Amino acid sequence: MLSRAFTKPRRSPRDGETSLRSASIHEYEDFIFGFMEDIPIISFHESENNNNNKNNKSCDCTSESQMTLRMVLRASVGVMGESRLGITEKVVLLGGNICALKRFRKVCVRRSEFGRRIEKLAQLGNECEFLVPVNAYLYAKRIKFVLCHYYPMGSLADLLSGAREEGHTALDWKQRLRIIQSIAKAIQFIHSLHPPKDKHLQINVHGNIKATNIMINIDFTAHLSDYGFAQLAEPIEVNDTGQVSPCTPPERRQYDETLSQKSDMYNFGVVLMDILGWPMVPGEKKNDLFEFSLDIKEQKHAMKVLEIARDCTNSVPDERPPIEQIIYCLWTI
Repeated sequence: MLSRAFTKPRRSPRDGETSLRSASIHEYEDFIFGFMEDIPIISFHESENNNNNKNNKSCDCTSESQMTLRMVLRASVGVMGESRLGITEKVVLLGGNICALKRFRKVCVRRSEFGRRIEKLAQLGNECEFLVPVNAYLYAKRIKFVLCHYYPMGSLADLLSGAREEGHTALDWKQRLRIIQSIAKAIQFIHSLHPPKDKHLQINVHGNIKATNIMINIDFTAHLSDYGFAQLAEPIEVNDTGQVSPCTPPERRQYDETLSQKSDMYNFGVVLMDILGWPMVPGEKKNDLFEFSLDIKEQKHAMKVLEIARDCTNSVPDERPPIEQIIYCLWTI
């Protein structure tokens, strides 16, 4: 049921994310067998997720009152993508409820601390409609994962790359602007949290903003996923043999992985460049101003967003604008 074709993952040069059509069955062999007793999954109360369930009724995985690991393993699973933190899978539970399962490769905290941090992140995430809700989690010896809201339209990276591969534009300017504003509101919520720390958890930093972690709803609002997950697991590099090894960063990485608000702003700027269709690498030539059609007024607005993106990707962290300034600029468009 959980078997996969023996195909190698295709690595995306843009954000260090691995795009998978399928994954090797060896990814599952270490935990499919060996569970003599079923393990209950800790779910959060359904009413806590109402704030984020607007326009999307396919991803309530908290309705299963006695959800267990065996139920998840028996579910229909499709691999959606792989990052250095872990693998994201589509899980169709009994009853038809769909979730996104994020399975971590190497968790860096113990069981009690993992549960405490997940519960805190889930609580905070449910206070902002532009963050992807965390509905449940499991911490076992051989597997650690969280179950999150599922968005059938996929990620921002899916929409942009899919359209570019086909040679057409998937999003018009109004849709792109709505996505940009949604992302900014999510970052504003996170950066405004006080106190900034909850014991050993830094709650006022996202830590992993990139196009693959921005989910798109059917109304083209954006929802930021993986909030705080960088403080749960260590990044692991996958080599050609399918084995994992501690990650060694390349000489130049596009996204800034430092855990800070200034790094969040830099990564937000990179995402803006991608939304606008601009070069992702400094110095790369660009023939067309934008990859989508604009009237004169819209082009003026897009140029303003491009200016914001350039400010956010300033090589000097202290020169990057705070999110409050970005919000003001975006809402004057």
